[in-house]
Formats: sequence, C-alpha cells, structure tokens
Amino acid sequence: MADTALGYALESVVQQPASRGVTADLSLDFAGSAKLGDWIEATVDIQKIGARLAFANAYLAVGEARIVRASAVFLMAEN
Repeated sequence: MADTALGYALESVVQQPASRGVTADLSLDFAGSAKLGDWIEATVDIQKIGARLAFANAYLAVGEARIVRASAVFLMAEN
C-alpha cells in the first residue's frame, strides 16, 4: 500500500508526461498495526525529483495513529 501511495503521488507531480517512476528502494518502519476493516490513510511528501531519481516519504495511519513510516527512491524512466 505504501509503494502504491508513493508512486501515485509521484506520478501526480511529475512534469514530464513521458516519464514514470520505478521503485528502486523501499524502506518501511512498522510502528503499529491495523485491524481488518480499519480505514488506512496515506500522507505522502515528495522530497525531490531529479533527472534520474526521485525521493519520497509517506506515513500510513489509522485515525490519528501512525502505523507505518515509508521511505522510497524511484528511478525516473522514460516510457
């Protein structure tokens, strides 16, 4: 879920329509858990988009409780 949220957020801000991000590295820190049926919300922060690499962070939360911290590096590839 974190990878998907990070990828969609990156795609929404990339200026080059012929470019797409491919996950090169994904790191997750689990700080809690969710139960079946819980609503999980992702908050994404795009750190930097360069010519070849993009960096982003995300938090997954159930209500106010953060349950996952994610950090990713994307390779910016041409379609």
